[in-house]
Amino acid sequence: MGRILCAGLGPGDPDLMSVRSDRAIRAATHVAYFRKKGRPGQARRIVEGMLQPGATEYPMEYPVTTELPFDSPAYIHCLATFYDDWADRLAALAQTEDVLVLCEGDPFFYGSFMHLYTRLQGRATVEVIPGIPGMVGCWSATGVPITWGDDVMTVLMGTLPEDELVRHMQTADALVVMKTGRNLPRVRSALAKAGRLDQAWLVERGTMPGERVMKLADVDGTDCPYFAIVLVHGSGRRPEVQE
Repeated sequence: MGRILCAGLGPGDPDLMSVRSDRAIRAATHVAYFRKKGRPGQARRIVEGMLQPGATEYPMEYPVTTELPFDSPAYIHCLATFYDDWADRLAALAQTEDVLVLCEGDPFFYGSFMHLYTRLQGRATVEVIPGIPGMVGCWSATGVPITWGDDVMTVLMGTLPEDELVRHMQTADALVVMKTGRNLPRVRSALAKAGRLDQAWLVERGTMPGERVMKLADVDGTDCPYFAIVLVHGSGRRPEVQE
């Protein structure tokens, strides 16, 4: 009887991966990972050079990404079928083998593996290795603490309607906006309406090759990669500096 082990890979830089994930990856003989069709996949890129020679790979290719609205019935059905199919395949494989699933960031923080995890309950032994969330790598790249004292931090999805983004942005001290990409114009507009655009940072490919850290007000927002996060740092109670 095997098991399914999901390794959180952290924000992108292999050096920021946990020791436990590193060991699991190097020992794995069956490795599954998500990717867009026709692409190598970010998770696979992170572990380049770490897999055993001869390890069997299982690219789990999304049937749809941005071709359909993410909240449309067709999109939901297509992705549900995809996760059902791969849960079946991994559960069958885990009857006799250990299977490692790669997941960027932390698997339980908006990770795609969550959709498999819920479907695998009672069907296989499943273990999860935590990872540093991508947003942590991004706010570290700005060189500014994200929260101070009693600051409240809010994590938002750029896919939310603009009025909801504005409402949350007006009340939170520190902000993290994920899933920006093509949603960046909406995020930028919401920050402007909330009076916080001048405080916002855009971090593209945080901790990865090609990392860029910019003030969002200085970016036109028409071209933004998928791996990008918008940050607004808190400004609450800070420790006094002794002179």
